[in-house]
Amino acid sequence: MAAAGDGVRWCVVTGGRGFAARHLVTMLLRSGEWRVRVADLPPAIALDRDEEEGILGAALREGRAAYTSADLRDKAQVARAFEGVEVVFHMAAPDSSINSFQLHYSVNVEGTKNVIDACIRCKVKRLIYTSSPSVVFDGVHGIFNADESIPYPDKFNDSYSETKADAEKLVMRANGREGLLTCCIRPSSIFGPGDKLLVPSLVAAAKAGKSKVRIVTDLLQFTMQKSYDMYIIGDGNNYYDFTYVENVAYGHVCAEKTLSSEDGAKVAAGKTYFITNMEPIKFWEFMSLILEGLGYERPSIKIPVSVMMPVAHVVEWTYKKFAKFGHKIEKLEASNFQITEVKAHHMAHSVSSSWNSLVGVLRSLCRGNDWTLFSKVVFFLLVVSILSSMSSQNAFKIGIALIFLGFKAYEKWEDTIDSLVGDACSIILHFGSTKKSSSQKQM
Repeated sequence: MAAAGDGVRWCVVTGGRGFAARHLVTMLLRSGEWRVRVADLPPAIALDRDEEEGILGAALREGRAAYTSADLRDKAQVARAFEGVEVVFHMAAPDSSINSFQLHYSVNVEGTKNVIDACIRCKVKRLIYTSSPSVVFDGVHGIFNADESIPYPDKFNDSYSETKADAEKLVMRANGREGLLTCCIRPSSIFGPGDKLLVPSLVAAAKAGKSKVRIVTDLLQFTMQKSYDMYIIGDGNNYYDFTYVENVAYGHVCAEKTLSSEDGAKVAAGKTYFITNMEPIKFWEFMSLILEGLGYERPSIKIPVSVMMPVAHVVEWTYKKFAKFGHKIEKLEASNFQITEVKAHHMAHSVSSSWNSLVGVLRSLCRGNDWTLFSKVVFFLLVVSILSSMSSQNAFKIGIALIFLGFKAYEKWEDTIDSLVGDACSIILHFGSTKKSSSQKQM
């Protein structure tokens, strides 16, 4: 590890190999004011070709930058990474799309505790923490023209946001301890050169030969995957804040400079700040600009939120109930897809038997031999007829509820329902035959 001293100013960037962190490292080195220690999980740094030939590669060779492997959950590693530094830019965080409270808590909360303790132990002067605007979002109520006075929600949208908020509170409470000055930055959805989330996923879909974009993840959680289309969820008028990555890096630099001045520290120390382009844009307009740049058409098909929400809730419920039973699926060998002649004959026999059973049912219905089955079919067609006369939105909501209730009721009282239907059919048939006999006598 490179030593600090002799009047040289060192800073640390945790999670230094992340998207926004790389831009911050480059900006700090370019300023000439700092020597930068890049801290991240891998045991050694692996530079891209552009980095090797650029500012970071040159700085590493010249000793103006250094790399150290550090896991935030390891106090000793964190303390070693902070030795002799003046400023810490704490940008490390797990992938927000991973649904693991244990992971997010261990890194965002426990890891941040270790960062604060190491800062105090190593007499670090300033700590700038990279938080997220999601810490004030409950996942239900939209936020427009908000400022830093907006409180934390009663219920967070996910474990990532909740643990980020907990880390924020730790950093703000640490302000003033042993002379440490702190500040929290909340950059909104980041885009720009080096992005490994949004644009690369679109390019990958294009290279795979798809005629329409299919994949948009993490911060673009309002899309759905379909074979050849991207659909607009909702009316398409929802606004979103995207932030250019250089603005995010510059926001961190400004935070550090403000804390370094006596007057600035009085204002900014122990505070949180949103960082955006100050240019809210319709989410789907932003998406469309990217799609058009990649040579695709703008999405135009809209699916009402009221249609998608039940589906989303079912998926969420299924995941929560069965995720704990999940396990890694081993790669299937080609032999698993081979079908013997005996199995092929058996499959063909099953298909033909099913077809013959279906034909038998249809014949029975036509001849009037099974009035119980006939009544069920009539009732089903009646329900379909009623639903088809409604709007697609209402039909979907009512239809799902009716189907669910119908299956649950029939599953619980199958024998009773069949008996009642059979009795009703017998009464109708008996009444019909009596009426027919009476008519014949009158004649």
